[in-house]
Amino acid sequence: MRGRAVLALALLPALLVFAAAFVVPLLGVGVESVRLFTPGRVGSAAGAPFTAANYVELANPAFLGLLAETFRISLLATLTGLVISYPLAWHIVRKFSPSARMLTAGLLFTMILLSMLVRTYAIELTFGSVGVLRPVLRAAGIAPTSGWYIELLVGAGLIHYIIPLSTLTLLGTVQNVDPRLVDAAQSLGAPAWRAHASITLPLSRAGLVGAFLVAFAFSISAFVIPLVLGKGRVLFVSNTIYNRFSEIADYPSGTAISVVILAVSLVAVMLVSLLSPRPAAQT
Repeated sequence: MRGRAVLALALLPALLVFAAAFVVPLLGVGVESVRLFTPGRVGSAAGAPFTAANYVELANPAFLGLLAETFRISLLATLTGLVISYPLAWHIVRKFSPSARMLTAGLLFTMILLSMLVRTYAIELTFGSVGVLRPVLRAAGIAPTSGWYIELLVGAGLIHYIIPLSTLTLLGTVQNVDPRLVDAAQSLGAPAWRAHASITLPLSRAGLVGAFLVAFAFSISAFVIPLVLGKGRVLFVSNTIYNRFSEIADYPSGTAISVVILAVSLVAVMLVSLLSPRPAAQT
């Protein structure tokens, strides 16, 4: 009993910081989301009445389409990034020397720390409507201002960040898979692709699920990438939240959208976690 009391006292400062930094602001967002907004004001008035209108208005087809587009592009970008990242992580772990692995990990970490705005504009100045590759795109019959190409560009911007993030996440996962298991399967006559599909991938599923959740959480909350590369034609929910706060100062509506996207994201994360296979218990 005394040990539990000591543990509780040791955790108390961290719990207080967590409550002050995360719980209290979220409670404030929740309260603001059910306040009545008066046009012409900045946010809701003090003591404004409670209302569900901020949530009811989100049931319109325009917002549901925006939400679906955000999740669709984010999901495709996340899956594409994982398809690229996993073989890359495997090659780094299995083929590189220890010094080369360290240098590669440092490079990937540097890419993550590089300013998102700089990276996004680098993609725009290369593949965008005014990019250096515009003559090549024109020659190939691709209009840089077409809707499908702008959507593809937004997805490419997400993938550009997802690949180093997912690769770093998967390095430890691949490192923990014993390569002798694959060698044993191949020595028994299994082709290399089948040995990896039946051994390496199943043993890596926990890391793959973790990398998916991290990359997907980043994608659905992306702001700079759709803002710069989307050119107003491809918007994410985060851009709409920003517009509600900055352009019309409708804080109740912006916070309502924030609560909805948070709830939907948590449900998606929980579903992926629950549906992913559990590792077999060791005896």
